[in-house]
Amino acid sequence: MKDEQLKNETEKLSNTILEKGMDRRSFLGGTTKIAGLTLGLSLVNSLNGLEAEAAISDVHMLKSGTTDLQKLGSALHQLNELVPKQDALVVVGDLTENGFSEEYDRFMALYNAKKQTQAASLFAIGNHDYWNGLSVTDAQKLFLKKMGMESIFYHKVIKGFHFIVLGTENGKTEGYFSEQQNAWLGEQLQQAKQDDPKKPIFVFLHQPIKNTVYGSEWGFEVNRELLYNTLKEYPQVITFSGHTHYPLDEPRAIHQKDFTSVATASLKNMWVEAGYLQGELPKGSETFSQGLIVEVHGNKVNIHRRDFNQNNWIGEPWVIDYPAKKNTFKYTEMREQVKPHFPKGASITVLDTTSTEINIMFTQANDNLLVHSYKVVAKNKQTGQIAKEFRAFSEFYKDPIPNPFVLPVKGLQPGISYDIEVYAIDSFGNMSKTFLKIEGKTKALAAL
Repeated sequence: MKDEQLKNETEKLSNTILEKGMDRRSFLGGTTKIAGLTLGLSLVNSLNGLEAEAAISDVHMLKSGTTDLQKLGSALHQLNELVPKQDALVVVGDLTENGFSEEYDRFMALYNAKKQTQAASLFAIGNHDYWNGLSVTDAQKLFLKKMGMESIFYHKVIKGFHFIVLGTENGKTEGYFSEQQNAWLGEQLQQAKQDDPKKPIFVFLHQPIKNTVYGSEWGFEVNRELLYNTLKEYPQVITFSGHTHYPLDEPRAIHQKDFTSVATASLKNMWVEAGYLQGELPKGSETFSQGLIVEVHGNKVNIHRRDFNQNNWIGEPWVIDYPAKKNTFKYTEMREQVKPHFPKGASITVLDTTSTEINIMFTQANDNLLVHSYKVVAKNKQTGQIAKEFRAFSEFYKDPIPNPFVLPVKGLQPGISYDIEVYAIDSFGNMSKTFLKIEGKTKALAAL
């Protein structure tokens, strides 16, 4: 695409975004969602005058089209409206779909039109940014040239806060961070601690560390323990990772054990874990676009989740107290022991049936954090044997969450009566003590 064509395309999309009039909305409760993989860090500290920092990830810019530009433009516009004085904006990898020059050019044309001139731009390389057919070295050189970075991993101090950006070192989906990069990270963390041991240290990397945030099963294996052990000595660290495209509605999108890990979702689309009725790319996942805004106020870091698609907030902000102490971490794996429950008066009905399917509708359960999914069991009423068992998302990733909720129970036999039981499960695997139950009968096959 010629420069003039690219400029006209960008200006047209920018004007479209502005004409839509994206106004601010108040925070919504528990189950509303963030949009996009843009992490917006708004850092405000009354002691040293730090104003704001923002970041985005998994934009997956293409060579042509409009959806990718519209999503990026919408995210940047909302971040500018909500955080008018940013100190930095960080993109946590997969800026492009394949790492082609044209994709970088389209990204930067819109980004330069929207960015705040006083804000530092910090970009991390992701696995997709290597998928251009070049050697690893040449793919990195192209990334650095197009994005204006000094290295694929680097350390910046912005108004007294330390920002450490890591770079995956090849195009493998699971990611790779070498021993050399880990040694460098250890040196930077020590430097940041010596500067001020009470302040948060922000670390950015594309792939998450396995066994941390929601979706981190997609994280890296090689040198995983080395990188984790490098970070574990610094409880003041907050890592921000992208890659998974998992929704930020989930409480497990933040994780604390030895340090804090936070997911940043995606601007491109949404993925969820396998093994559920709706699949890993549920209907409507292509409209997904989520991110974060992070503020530092005195001794607190406030992390706000943002839905760029819906132009609203999700839940209450996550709050991390400083100086950081592991024994005061509240977003741990053991934070949730309360079982979900169905509200008083909850109902379940059979909507319709076929010879192999019974469609049920029921009242969604409640939980103090989030109802993640349901276990559905269909038993042959005559024999008592389980004929079908499956799990289905509560569709917590939708805004609003559907209630009452409709699920199909498929794969049944014709002309058979079934007892169907529905159990609620929260994000941490706690299952409801009580369950909803309904009898349904499939239609018999017509006689020949």
